[in-house]
Amino acid sequence: MDHIEVTRMMNSAKRRIPFQKKIGTGLTKEEFMEKMKNKIITGHVGLYESISMIAAALGWKLDRIEEFDPEPVIADRDLETPYTKVPKGHVAGLKSIAKGYMNKKEVIVLNFVAYAHVPEEYDEIIIKGEPNIHEKIIGGVHGDIGTVAMVVNAIPKVLNAEPGLLTMKDIALPSAAVEDMRIYVA
Repeated sequence: MDHIEVTRMMNSAKRRIPFQKKIGTGLTKEEFMEKMKNKIITGHVGLYESISMIAAALGWKLDRIEEFDPEPVIADRDLETPYTKVPKGHVAGLKSIAKGYMNKKEVIVLNFVAYAHVPEEYDEIIIKGEPNIHEKIIGGVHGDIGTVAMVVNAIPKVLNAEPGLLTMKDIALPSAAVEDMRIYVA
């Protein structure tokens, strides 16, 4: 494997108001930049950690990880979400990028793009290697639902894991937990 690029394109107009606020929806560019400077807007949290986890799972020793400040996505027309109105020229959302380097070469790129009325929602993974793999989930995986699914489906694996501080790379791969969970409790 030579390179991994993951892109998440989200229509933030369908997300809850705290998320829209977190990405600056409706602000002027100046307000966005000021709130970024004061860490009121954080953008997506976890790109650095995700790159670290991917590299660790692959046994890659990265030289460095670069996480760029989120950039505002400016509305090219008036937009409306169930929670707010975004005038043309104001912030519709943001894009965040992080990169991991090994042997001074870019090997992992994570792109997070979330703004109101993004033309197409999707999650995409492009792996360059032998063979090349390109997977695109049209519509993407809703973050809250995906998180709950991973937590619930990991329960049997966590209950049967060795004691200690473990990460997702240390436990058995989660799979659908369709049976009665009581069978895992002593």
